[in-house]
Amino acid sequence: MKMDMSQYLDVFLEESKEHLGSLNQKLLLLEKDAGDIDSLNEIFRAAHTLKGMSSTMGFEDVADLTHHMEDVLSDLKEGILKAGSYVVDILFKCFDRLQLMIDNIESGNSGEMDNSDLLNTLKNIKSGSYEAAAILEPSANYDSEETLRDTENDSGLFALNDYDITILQEAVGRGFNILYIKIEVSPECLMKAVRAFMVFKALEEDGEVIKSVPPAQELDEGKFNGGFEIFMISKTNPDTLVSQINNISEIEVVSLKEIDINSLTVAKTGINLTTPVTENDETVSNGEVTNKKAHKIKQTVRVDIDKLDNLMNLVGELVMHKGRLEQIGSSQKMPALHETIEQIDRITTDLQSVVMKVRMVPIEQVFNRFPRMVRDLAKDLHKEIDFIIEGKETELDRTVIDEIGDPLVHLLRNAVDHGLESPQEREKKGKSPVGVVLLRARHEGNNVFIEVEDDGAGIEVERVLQRAVEKDFVTAKQAEQMTRDETIDLLFSSGFSTSTNVTDVSGRGVGLDVVKTKIESLNGEIFIDSKPGLGTRFKVKLPLTLAIIQALMVSIGNEIYAIPLSSVDETTMITKTDIKMVQNQEVIVLRGTVLPLLRLANLLEVTDHSNCEDEMYVVVVRRGDKQIGLVVDTLIGQQEIVIKSLGKILGGIPGIAGAIVAGDGNVRLILDITTLY
Repeated sequence: MKMDMSQYLDVFLEESKEHLGSLNQKLLLLEKDAGDIDSLNEIFRAAHTLKGMSSTMGFEDVADLTHHMEDVLSDLKEGILKAGSYVVDILFKCFDRLQLMIDNIESGNSGEMDNSDLLNTLKNIKSGSYEAAAILEPSANYDSEETLRDTENDSGLFALNDYDITILQEAVGRGFNILYIKIEVSPECLMKAVRAFMVFKALEEDGEVIKSVPPAQELDEGKFNGGFEIFMISKTNPDTLVSQINNISEIEVVSLKEIDINSLTVAKTGINLTTPVTENDETVSNGEVTNKKAHKIKQTVRVDIDKLDNLMNLVGELVMHKGRLEQIGSSQKMPALHETIEQIDRITTDLQSVVMKVRMVPIEQVFNRFPRMVRDLAKDLHKEIDFIIEGKETELDRTVIDEIGDPLVHLLRNAVDHGLESPQEREKKGKSPVGVVLLRARHEGNNVFIEVEDDGAGIEVERVLQRAVEKDFVTAKQAEQMTRDETIDLLFSSGFSTSTNVTDVSGRGVGLDVVKTKIESLNGEIFIDSKPGLGTRFKVKLPLTLAIIQALMVSIGNEIYAIPLSSVDETTMITKTDIKMVQNQEVIVLRGTVLPLLRLANLLEVTDHSNCEDEMYVVVVRRGDKQIGLVVDTLIGQQEIVIKSLGKILGGIPGIAGAIVAGDGNVRLILDITTLY
């Protein structure tokens, strides 16, 4: 009788995702350091566990692919293979395929897939038959180059990039020789392109041509005079190669040299199993310090996220009714009730703190998916990038974590594509050809700040203004009066772009309005700090949680509103004589600074409000780097509030972030300072 494994599917999917995450992370480390034995062992363990789990569950295609991955990984561990660029690329493709199959299984499908392409490649790597043909992927478009010159004749110049050098190391490790061949074509030859083709065909029977001068396309078209030069790898005796080439009529080998791999810049190193494992507690990897000490084992239990949401809602209701009890206690003035309320207040606060911590998730689970994305983008764009992540342990509420991923993807793609210059441009400016992209998270008060920073060219303010005028976002007269910060803020305008060419990756300014909208929907803010020639930094400010927050309660006429404390700098009281007019705008001078005033009653169109009071309360709020004073009737005080969504029909109203149910049962609106004015 066949056992029903469906009851274990959820556990299988959960653990598979964990192992795939580990596989992806360790592959990135292995690519940076081919001698990282710890990463290689983790990759092997993840693949082995996935194989066993999938086989038990009956997902044979997953098991088959991981089995063939194990064969290659085993050779890497034993030093038979080197973790070069080609091998790591294939392992990444295997990871992508496994991810796709697991996603299919999660969607209710069988997970079956034709993996014959990857299986054959893995078999070839295992057998060694891939050798030169598989190793030598075309990479002539890469920007970072080393040159090899025929010093005796000074006639040949080969551009070898880091990828080529890595390939050559792998080839030498498999017993290939690196050869430079200079060939002359008879001046009487009428079909030079045909002769060149015959030379290539003869050589490729015994090896692989890496580069030629002129390039192969020009040789095919006959666009060369006198002769050409070839850089190749082969196991064949050089004398035999010379004989084969000279047998072609109107062709003669002028020079053939063996090249020493040690004379070239080494980009990758092989795995040395004899290297002792360091007993240091910390290693630096990808700009981060990683602790290698064995951590204390913590006991954990998986909980359905819906149950946590339900628990949070119940705590929210408790907080709401606690407020109602406080109102009753203060109005009835009953000492016994007041003492009980104090105890309930303490217990409720502790319970709220515990539930909040349970809902907190390290931002690491969002950040971990970005190194692979940046790595692939850098390869596609032929850029060298040092991607540094800091503050992965910073915790955010689960609801914020779920929403912040997409905006960060867009900001990172922008930084890689248009923030960083090409290696050649960077060298012309005196910069390192390796660009730096920094992703950082940190706590600050009741907020989390996430920064995406690059050391690229920065934002060209003049170009932004020029495009803004061309696209009718501002008039030429307005452009002349705009400050640098106001100009940069134009990047957040819907449809604005400084890019003349649309790419499938990104364009600086394209889509930033969507990023800003998403962040503001999380009650957050985004700022840009850019210095010409030095780089750009996007700074995102987010609340720790979206559920229960501290707010300042204020009144306008008979209406009561909540202003999140994260937006409040201070409160003050003024009189009518303190108010001045500057360009038809009410202002006050607060400690030597001119502070614009806005009357909250006018912004919210509260009709039953009187403006005849001599004394007025002002709430000083901040949006970005700017302060403004909101004139209100009464300051009620600070209060914990439980945010309730207004739903799809009323959602998205400018100036309104949500609502609360007050202790007296009435509904109060929460003001969103970022969209209020």
